[in-house]
Amino acid sequence: MVLPAVVTTERLTLPLWTADDVAAMRDGVRRPGWHAAFPRPDDRDAATLWRDGDCWSPRSIVRGTTVLGSIGFFGPPEVADDGVEETEVGYGLVDEAHGWGFATEALRGVLVHTDAAGVRIRASVAPENKPSLRVLAKCGFTQLRGANEDGELVMARPL
Repeated sequence: MVLPAVVTTERLTLPLWTADDVAAMRDGVRRPGWHAAFPRPDDRDAATLWRDGDCWSPRSIVRGTTVLGSIGFFGPPEVADDGVEETEVGYGLVDEAHGWGFATEALRGVLVHTDAAGVRIRASVAPENKPSLRVLAKCGFTQLRGANEDGELVMARPL
């Protein structure tokens, strides 16, 4: 199973980025519908992971007609040591969108589809990033795997 091109939640749509979206980010061009603070540096970094037509590529987090941030995977799933397919997720919002539950809703939205596909998801987060740690906890990321080379906590969500 693959993830749909557009994931829909109660308040959000999460469309895959297009070639035009990525080109605009790389060139510093503003697109209609982008929040004034989008793309953030992390969104520009995510653009380096984009692959045309790949359902595991980055997506916009859209409320109404405004892009507030991004969510996506660091690549397609790979088989982990225990035989389960797994990949890492990343997400982020413009500052103005914090505190409204959008990150939790977006993550839950993609997890419905990764669960159906039998793919385990992990995330890396700075230990001082308490809002992101709360998002992960609300979404069932209960396995702490220690820290990565950048000192970020690596957490996984059991299937």
